[in-house]
Amino acid sequence: MGIFSLITGTPRLSGFGSATTAEEVTDGIDASNLTVLVTGGASGIGLETARVLALRRAHVIIAARNMEAASEAKKHILEENGTARVDVLKLDLASIASIRAFIDNFNALDLPLNILINNAGIMFCPYQLSADGIEIQFATNHLGHFLLTNLLLDKMKKTARVTGIEGRIVNLSSIAHQYTYKGGIRFDKISDRNGYSDKKAYGQSKLANILHANELSRQFQEEGVNITANSVHPGLIMTNLMKHSALLMRFLRLFSFFLWKNVPQGAATTCYVALHPSLKGVTGKYFLDCNEMPPSSLARDQTLARKLWEFSNKLVNSPSKP
Repeated sequence: MGIFSLITGTPRLSGFGSATTAEEVTDGIDASNLTVLVTGGASGIGLETARVLALRRAHVIIAARNMEAASEAKKHILEENGTARVDVLKLDLASIASIRAFIDNFNALDLPLNILINNAGIMFCPYQLSADGIEIQFATNHLGHFLLTNLLLDKMKKTARVTGIEGRIVNLSSIAHQYTYKGGIRFDKISDRNGYSDKKAYGQSKLANILHANELSRQFQEEGVNITANSVHPGLIMTNLMKHSALLMRFLRLFSFFLWKNVPQGAATTCYVALHPSLKGVTGKYFLDCNEMPPSSLARDQTLARKLWEFSNKLVNSPSKP
């Protein structure tokens, strides 16, 4: 993508660009027959994604760790749009027990599921382990979404089969997936303190998001399932995600202000990939500024994607042994 298009927001092949907002990219789309689950939908671009999808008449389920914030998000959406269909459920992606409890609660609602948006994440955290003994960024950004997605696949497959409507899974990654550890994923020392880098650990988790979507896409095509899986980079946006590096990011923003987006622009690519009819059947791709872009060579490595899938399966089934 040319730097001129990035700075100016000039629309590209899709008709949209870096300056496009989530409302603009979904203008005219009726999502009233869709049920959408958004993780991390209580704040930032997750909230904007939930708001715009509800505006387009989708039934939105906000999954969030902070239920007070989630309830406020629902209230905010309903104040703007009194006919919106919004539910909130508790989900802590850093806890395997919480994910399994969420699945029980979601299934109790007896809803279909057309679209899953794996949006929640943490960034540049000091070294920390999850409740299951797994490095916190890998646990939250990748492994939690990996397990959540796997536990929702039967529901999504049934919904696609019964309704005839294409299901879509959207993983929020980052351009930071290019900055990771040597080899991409530290399989043999995923939770080691030695050699830990908060920046590379974040990049590793974002690389994992792309590899996860790509492997899902491969499996869906092999099975003939009517579901697509893609990944997106939302852009540089100042949100609570940057709380561990807020001072550094504010400093950098002084010199790169022309590269940053506001929240409505930051949610645009997610909403584009989740809803736009032009992407019917498009799968296993990576999107930036509402346009398909090639990710890093590691992110395109099918062998690495399958290895990560097997590794992740082992972790969620024996979390005490990372």
